Amino acid sequence: MNQAHFISVILPLKLEWEPVYSAGGDICIGDRVRVTFANKEYVGAVSATDVTIDIDPSRILPVTAVEKGMGAILPQEIQLWKQVADYYMCTVGEVYKAAYPAGKINLEEAKAAAREKVIARREKIAADIERRISALQERLQKKALQYGKAKDNTIGKSRLAESVRKISEDIQRAEESLKAARKNIESATHGPDLSNASLPELKVSLTPAQEEANSMIAEGFRAGKPVLLNGVTGSGKTEIYILNAWKTLKAGKNVLYLVPEIALSRQLEDRLREHFGERLLIFHSGETAASKRNIGEMIRSQKGSEGNYILLGTRSSLFLPHHDLGLIIVDEEHDNSYKQDSPAPRYNGRDTALMLSQIQRGCHIILGSATPSLEEMYNCLTGKHVQVILADRFHGSSDAEVEIIDTKAERRKNGMIGSFSRRLIAAINETIGSGGQVLILRSRRAWATVLQCSSCGEIQKCPHCNVSQSLHKTTGKLTCHYCGRTQQYDGTCTSCGGSLVPLGAGTQKIEEEAARLFPDAGIARLDSDTSQNRKYERDTIQAFADGKIDILIGTQIITKGFDFGNLRLVAVIAADSLLGIQDFRADEKALQLLEQFRGRCGRRSESGKFVIQTSQPEHPVYTNLEKESTREFSLRLLEERKDFNFPPFSRIIEIVLHDTEEKRVVAISLKLHSRLAEAVLPEMITGPYQPAIDKIEDEYIRKIRINLKKDRMSGEYKRRLRQVIAEIEKSCKYTGHISLNVDPS
Repeated sequence: MNQAHFISVILPLKLEWEPVYSAGGDICIGDRVRVTFANKEYVGAVSATDVTIDIDPSRILPVTAVEKGMGAILPQEIQLWKQVADYYMCTVGEVYKAAYPAGKINLEEAKAAAREKVIARREKIAADIERRISALQERLQKKALQYGKAKDNTIGKSRLAESVRKISEDIQRAEESLKAARKNIESATHGPDLSNASLPELKVSLTPAQEEANSMIAEGFRAGKPVLLNGVTGSGKTEIYILNAWKTLKAGKNVLYLVPEIALSRQLEDRLREHFGERLLIFHSGETAASKRNIGEMIRSQKGSEGNYILLGTRSSLFLPHHDLGLIIVDEEHDNSYKQDSPAPRYNGRDTALMLSQIQRGCHIILGSATPSLEEMYNCLTGKHVQVILADRFHGSSDAEVEIIDTKAERRKNGMIGSFSRRLIAAINETIGSGGQVLILRSRRAWATVLQCSSCGEIQKCPHCNVSQSLHKTTGKLTCHYCGRTQQYDGTCTSCGGSLVPLGAGTQKIEEEAARLFPDAGIARLDSDTSQNRKYERDTIQAFADGKIDILIGTQIITKGFDFGNLRLVAVIAADSLLGIQDFRADEKALQLLEQFRGRCGRRSESGKFVIQTSQPEHPVYTNLEKESTREFSLRLLEERKDFNFPPFSRIIEIVLHDTEEKRVVAISLKLHSRLAEAVLPEMITGPYQPAIDKIEDEYIRKIRINLKKDRMSGEYKRRLRQVIAEIEKSCKYTGHISLNVDPS
């Protein structure tokens, strides 16, 4: 009997420590084990073996079972979990839970059980074939012996010869069946693979500007540094990604290609499939659970350069069991969609990709954007990363002409028809009249974004959140875009019974107005309401790409990465909603979105036009788009950040308190502030303060912000911060009400 030893196990729980269990037999780091914790059973990952204990061994629970049917966690995975947990101030268990949620583990368990049955059945088939071969070989020996003893030229000898021939053929067929059966056992044991998937020949040719940029990327790789590919929209960054990915696969390494949104993944998938064929894998929340499980199995079981892959995915694909990665591509690295705000780990996909590239030895990373984040610009200015600028558009076209329309002035002279200015209407008619297409951005979905009572003046708010409800005319319901609760719309005020007046036009209303203004045009809408239907989303994007839709109206989803060859006009309606945010990053985010949106049009030899409807035409973000380069404006924003010691010159940690009792959350937040002022420098602390949306799903919210300097003390301050919060949670019995958000977006 094997002597018991002790192992530490990572559980999918918020634990600041790793429980220890006793185990017999051969258990390795990464093995998955079934254990009991607090009278509940979990599947955990072994993080250490031969652990030394300082308590009575009889008090330590044994491992219930070793899940040999489920793939072992790779050392690189555990290393990434620990780095993410340390940086984003959560527990390793919370990262494990994100990487292997309960549903995924249940599917793996079911798959493992089914696989064991399949293997047992196939092994039985193989054993039966082996017994048959053995019996045939015995018969063959007997017949051969009889043949040797038979007299020449006898009928009996002729029959024996025929019998020997048939038995030999039977043995040959049985051996082929056995070979196939063993191959079936192997495939069932190791799961799906890509070993038979061919890599198509490279079909990319670069322009001289792209060749120069690619050479500079290679220099950055040789220096062992991450590379920022700062290419204007339409400059051909994707061709450079494809070339480097193809070379990586050819060298026997794997590639991870990250995009911020599922919609962008769908258009890019078709393009990548042409270059990588079956080597292309897809992973995001739009895929089925079974498909995602198969992708995980395929990646885990892939060995060496046999069937290496390129995986296109969103941020969650970072936690797949990657190994032998040679290249990570983070497209649109500036995009806020890379940041997860809830639940923990509240990680940024871009920064986590940088961690992963360091863990995977010899793995290069390209961060691509036409409008780099200020954090990435800072990294390049300080020499941590290498910046490669691609300033020329692929087809030689120039930036779209910018026209800023002052909606206040237009209204005074009767220049507005609903949400559209007459100037914009004329531009749209001219564009579609000449065979071009139009994209219209409105950053709010629904029909009306606000409803106000005509009698008492009260804004109709969600009873569970401190936000206004939106009217969705297509369903006839009021919807809260924070908690998702809906109620039937009857047009009356819940306070006084007066009539509600719809204010603010969302994408639904813009679509309705456009249908009246342009009755002969093909019009479609793409926002988070319509994109819930994945088929509609894909069909709409394809129809617009094929020229079957003249005007596409949508939210931010339409601004990212799409390549529509016949798009001549892009327009923003109510652009000021992009700026009315209580956030020091508001100007940066608005500039990035607008610059990205401008880049959607005029991507071939045709020039494009960019129309912005605003009531603040003098705002620096808009004037920048007309007069100075995005880079110059970003450098000025960096100087402002430096003056106020905002990121990237510091690091922000946001402490969020939420409670169903408003008085209690206020009292605890004040107490927490007092304790924090003793543990860290008071000038680092802002708050507690009441955010603009201070109630969501019946929970009141207060926030405290810690602004840490980027120095050797930051790690110590983070340790003190966690200690203070732990003490408050324990002394006030306040567990589950406080969360930490490092680098909030």
